[in-house]
Amino acid sequence: MRYWIGIGCLLAAAFSVFVFYPQRLVLEIADANTGRVALCANMDEGEEFVLSFVHSVNKRPVYDTLRVAKDHLVIVGSRFDAFGAGMPETSTEQGTFRVGRDGWIEWTINRPMPEVVVRVGRVANHTLRLKGRETRLADLAEPGTPLAMRAQNRSLYTEWKGRCLR
Repeated sequence: MRYWIGIGCLLAAAFSVFVFYPQRLVLEIADANTGRVALCANMDEGEEFVLSFVHSVNKRPVYDTLRVAKDHLVIVGSRFDAFGAGMPETSTEQGTFRVGRDGWIEWTINRPMPEVVVRVGRVANHTLRLKGRETRLADLAEPGTPLAMRAQNRSLYTEWKGRCLR
């Protein structure tokens, strides 16, 4: 009888670790003010996604690529086809500037960040390209809302409650 109780306790402990231990990497996008999660997506380490928007001055598209790391995000770089306020114009110690074969400007920085906060634009049309889908940030939160994007490790239990994209 003791043997079966011991086996049962061992199985219960293994099940608890499997279900409740944070082991699944996700991209979480949450309201930076309230913490309300607006979107969650299962990710693999090294997987990339794109945040695009319309530049406020030159009204041209900008595509920022980000990569999910174990416990942070990496801003890989940007692609754009016209200069505007705040856009890089040359290589610096912060990043490499080059013009691609297609004529688009590429700014590579590979900067690790614990999180990236984006204020949902009223006219910028911020759009997230992730897992073969496009999601407008204005569909996740009201314009003006700061959304924090971060890599998180979640347990299966938390994931089941929050319904992450696969």
